[in-house]
Amino acid sequence: MQNTVAPHVLAALARLGAATIYEAQGARGALDSGIKPIASTMRIAGPAFTVDTRPADNLMLHYAMLKARPGDVLVVDAKGYTEAGPWGDVFTEQALKMGLAGLVINGAVRDAASITETGFPVFSRGLSIKGTGKNQPGQVNVPITIGDVRIHPGDIIVGDQDGLVVVSRDEVETVLRQSLEREEKESEYRARIRNGATTVELLGLADQLRRFNLA
Repeated sequence: MQNTVAPHVLAALARLGAATIYEAQGARGALDSGIKPIASTMRIAGPAFTVDTRPADNLMLHYAMLKARPGDVLVVDAKGYTEAGPWGDVFTEQALKMGLAGLVINGAVRDAASITETGFPVFSRGLSIKGTGKNQPGQVNVPITIGDVRIHPGDIIVGDQDGLVVVSRDEVETVLRQSLEREEKESEYRARIRNGATTVELLGLADQLRRFNLA
Protein backbone atom coordinates (compact mmCIF):
# COMPACT_ATOMS: atom_id res chain seq x y z
CA MET A 1 0.00 0.00 0.00
CA GLN A 2 1.49 3.29 -1.10
CA ASN A 3 1.91 5.77 1.73
CA THR A 4 -0.20 8.78 0.67
CA VAL A 5 -0.23 10.56 4.05
CA ALA A 6 2.35 13.33 4.35
CA PRO A 7 5.22 12.63 6.75
CA HIS A 8 4.49 15.76 8.78
CA VAL A 9 0.92 14.54 9.34
CA LEU A 10 2.16 11.16 10.57
CA ALA A 11 4.67 12.91 12.84
CA ALA A 12 1.92 15.09 14.29
CA LEU A 13 -0.31 12.09 14.95
CA ALA A 14 2.55 10.25 16.65
CA ARG A 15 3.22 13.27 18.88
CA LEU A 16 -0.43 13.69 19.81
CA GLY A 17 -0.63 10.06 20.88
CA ALA A 18 -3.13 7.24 20.75
CA ALA A 19 -5.36 8.34 23.63
CA THR A 20 -5.89 11.87 22.31
CA ILE A 21 -6.65 10.59 18.81
CA TYR A 22 -9.06 7.95 20.12
CA GLU A 23 -11.04 10.51 22.09
CA ALA A 24 -10.90 13.12 19.32
CA GLN A 25 -12.43 10.78 16.75
CA GLY A 26 -15.36 9.94 18.96
CA ALA A 27 -13.96 7.11 21.09
CA ARG A 28 -13.48 4.91 18.03
CA GLY A 29 -10.69 2.73 16.69
CA ALA A 30 -8.89 1.60 19.84
CA LEU A 31 -7.38 -1.88 19.70
CA ASP A 32 -7.85 -3.86 22.89
CA SER A 33 -5.47 -3.19 25.75
CA GLY A 34 -3.82 -6.60 25.44
CA ILE A 35 -1.61 -5.39 22.58
CA LYS A 36 1.23 -3.24 23.94
CA PRO A 37 4.70 -2.09 22.86
CA ILE A 38 7.46 -4.45 23.92
CA ALA A 39 9.29 -1.38 25.27
CA SER A 40 7.45 1.54 26.84
CA THR A 41 9.27 4.18 24.77
CA MET A 42 8.18 2.78 21.41
CA ARG A 43 5.88 4.93 19.26
CA ILE A 44 4.42 4.12 15.88
CA ALA A 45 2.57 5.95 13.10
CA GLY A 46 2.05 4.83 9.53
CA PRO A 47 -0.27 3.20 7.01
CA ALA A 48 -1.31 -0.38 7.63
CA PHE A 49 0.02 -3.17 5.44
CA THR A 50 -2.28 -5.95 6.62
CA VAL A 51 -1.37 -9.62 6.95
CA ASP A 52 -3.88 -12.38 7.64
CA THR A 53 -1.94 -15.41 8.83
CA ARG A 54 -2.54 -18.70 10.61
CA PRO A 55 -1.52 -19.19 14.25
CA ALA A 56 2.00 -20.57 14.74
CA ASP A 57 2.93 -20.11 11.08
CA ASN A 58 4.88 -17.21 9.58
CA LEU A 59 4.97 -18.06 5.87
CA MET A 60 2.79 -15.06 5.08
CA LEU A 61 5.12 -12.75 6.99
CA HIS A 62 7.95 -13.80 4.67
CA TYR A 63 5.69 -13.04 1.73
CA ALA A 64 4.59 -9.71 3.20
CA MET A 65 8.20 -8.60 3.47
CA LEU A 66 8.43 -8.90 -0.32
CA LYS A 67 5.43 -6.61 -0.81
CA ALA A 68 5.51 -3.97 1.93
CA ARG A 69 6.89 -0.50 1.23
CA PRO A 70 9.00 1.93 3.26
CA GLY A 71 6.92 3.65 5.91
CA ASP A 72 4.36 0.85 6.16
CA VAL A 73 3.27 -0.61 9.48
CA LEU A 74 2.84 -4.38 9.24
CA VAL A 75 -0.44 -5.20 10.96
CA VAL A 76 -0.59 -8.95 11.44
CA ASP A 77 -3.62 -10.92 12.55
CA ALA A 78 -2.19 -14.12 14.02
CA LYS A 79 -5.56 -14.81 15.65
CA GLY A 80 -4.36 -13.83 19.11
CA TYR A 81 -2.20 -16.92 19.47
CA THR A 82 0.62 -16.29 21.95
CA GLU A 83 2.24 -19.73 22.23
CA ALA A 84 4.56 -19.12 19.26
CA GLY A 85 6.65 -16.17 18.14
CA PRO A 86 6.40 -15.67 14.37
CA TRP A 87 8.51 -12.49 14.47
CA GLY A 88 12.02 -12.07 15.87
CA ASP A 89 15.36 -10.35 15.44
CA VAL A 90 15.99 -11.56 11.87
CA PHE A 91 12.69 -10.15 10.59
CA THR A 92 13.46 -6.96 12.50
CA GLU A 93 16.78 -6.60 10.71
CA GLN A 94 15.03 -6.93 7.38
CA ALA A 95 12.31 -4.47 8.41
CA LEU A 96 14.92 -1.88 9.33
CA LYS A 97 16.66 -2.36 5.99
CA MET A 98 13.33 -1.89 4.21
CA GLY A 99 12.43 1.23 6.17
CA LEU A 100 9.23 -0.12 7.67
CA ALA A 101 7.62 2.00 10.36
CA GLY A 102 6.83 -0.84 12.75
CA LEU A 103 4.94 -4.03 13.53
CA VAL A 104 1.60 -4.63 15.19
CA ILE A 105 0.76 -8.30 15.73
CA ASN A 106 -2.30 -9.92 17.21
CA GLY A 107 -0.02 -12.64 18.54
CA ALA A 108 3.44 -12.96 20.05
CA VAL A 109 7.02 -12.15 19.13
CA ARG A 110 10.37 -13.29 20.45
CA ASP A 111 13.89 -11.83 20.79
CA ALA A 112 12.38 -8.87 22.61
CA ALA A 113 15.66 -7.60 24.04
CA SER A 114 17.39 -7.64 20.66
CA ILE A 115 14.45 -5.93 18.98
CA THR A 116 14.33 -3.26 21.68
CA GLU A 117 18.02 -2.48 21.16
CA THR A 118 17.35 -1.72 17.49
CA GLY A 119 14.60 0.76 18.33
CA PHE A 120 12.22 -0.81 15.81
CA PRO A 121 8.66 -0.34 17.17
CA VAL A 122 6.90 -3.63 17.88
CA PHE A 123 3.47 -3.95 19.47
CA SER A 124 2.35 -7.47 20.36
CA ARG A 125 -0.05 -9.42 22.52
CA GLY A 126 2.75 -11.35 24.19
CA LEU A 127 6.19 -12.90 24.03
CA SER A 128 6.98 -16.52 23.21
CA ILE A 129 10.23 -18.35 22.59
CA LYS A 130 8.44 -21.08 20.63
CA GLY A 131 9.04 -21.31 16.89
CA THR A 132 6.62 -21.42 13.99
CA GLY A 133 5.99 -23.38 10.82
CA LYS A 134 6.18 -22.07 7.27
CA ASN A 135 3.44 -24.08 5.67
CA GLN A 136 0.10 -22.29 5.79
CA PRO A 137 -1.34 -19.86 3.23
CA GLY A 138 -2.93 -16.55 4.10
CA GLN A 139 -3.53 -13.11 2.61
CA VAL A 140 -1.95 -9.66 2.53
CA ASN A 141 -3.49 -6.24 1.96
CA VAL A 142 -6.99 -7.36 2.85
CA PRO A 143 -9.30 -6.03 5.57
CA ILE A 144 -8.67 -7.73 8.91
CA THR A 145 -10.41 -7.54 12.26
CA ILE A 146 -8.60 -7.42 15.60
CA GLY A 147 -11.04 -7.53 18.47
CA ASP A 148 -13.91 -5.31 17.37
CA VAL A 149 -11.81 -3.04 15.14
CA ARG A 150 -11.83 -3.42 11.37
CA ILE A 151 -8.54 -2.43 9.74
CA HIS A 152 -8.26 -1.74 6.03
CA PRO A 153 -5.02 -1.53 4.08
CA GLY A 154 -3.78 2.05 4.23
CA ASP A 155 -5.60 2.96 7.45
CA ILE A 156 -3.28 4.88 9.75
CA ILE A 157 -2.01 3.10 12.85
CA VAL A 158 -0.90 5.22 15.80
CA GLY A 159 0.56 3.66 18.93
CA ASP A 160 2.48 4.47 22.08
CA GLN A 161 2.76 3.22 25.65
CA ASP A 162 -0.99 3.70 26.18
CA GLY A 163 -2.02 1.48 23.28
CA LEU A 164 -3.04 1.56 19.62
CA VAL A 165 -5.66 3.40 17.61
CA VAL A 166 -6.74 3.05 13.98
CA VAL A 167 -7.65 6.10 11.90
CA SER A 168 -9.52 5.56 8.65
CA ARG A 169 -7.37 6.66 5.74
CA ASP A 170 -10.29 8.83 4.54
CA GLU A 171 -10.51 10.72 7.84
CA VAL A 172 -6.88 11.48 8.63
CA GLU A 173 -6.99 15.25 8.06
CA THR A 174 -10.23 15.63 10.00
CA VAL A 175 -8.99 13.53 12.89
CA LEU A 176 -5.73 15.46 13.03
CA ARG A 177 -7.63 18.75 13.28
CA GLN A 178 -9.93 17.37 15.98
CA SER A 179 -6.96 15.98 17.90
CA LEU A 180 -5.16 19.33 17.82
CA GLU A 181 -8.32 21.02 19.09
CA ARG A 182 -8.60 18.50 21.90
CA GLU A 183 -4.94 18.97 22.80
CA GLU A 184 -5.45 22.74 22.97
CA LYS A 185 -8.51 22.31 25.19
CA GLU A 186 -6.69 19.98 27.58
CA SER A 187 -3.72 22.36 27.69
CA GLU A 188 -6.14 25.09 28.76
CA TYR A 189 -7.59 22.78 31.43
CA ARG A 190 -4.14 22.10 32.85
CA ALA A 191 -3.36 25.82 32.97
CA ARG A 192 -6.62 26.58 34.77
CA ILE A 193 -5.98 23.77 37.27
CA ARG A 194 -2.60 25.32 38.04
CA ASN A 195 -4.52 28.53 38.80
CA GLY A 196 -6.87 26.78 41.21
CA ALA A 197 -9.71 25.35 39.10
CA THR A 198 -11.00 21.83 39.75
CA THR A 199 -12.04 19.14 37.28
CA VAL A 200 -15.58 19.36 38.66
CA GLU A 201 -15.71 23.02 37.62
CA LEU A 202 -14.05 22.47 34.25
CA LEU A 203 -16.32 19.58 33.26
CA GLY A 204 -19.52 20.96 34.79
CA LEU A 205 -20.02 18.01 37.12
CA ALA A 206 -21.54 19.85 40.11
CA ASP A 207 -25.14 19.05 39.19
CA GLN A 208 -24.30 15.40 38.55
CA LEU A 209 -22.67 15.10 41.98
CA ARG A 210 -25.70 16.71 43.62
CA ARG A 211 -27.97 14.10 42.02
CA PHE A 212 -26.13 11.47 44.04
CA ASN A 213 -26.01 13.59 47.20
CA LEU A 214 -22.28 14.06 46.74
CA ALA A 215 -22.23 17.84 46.83
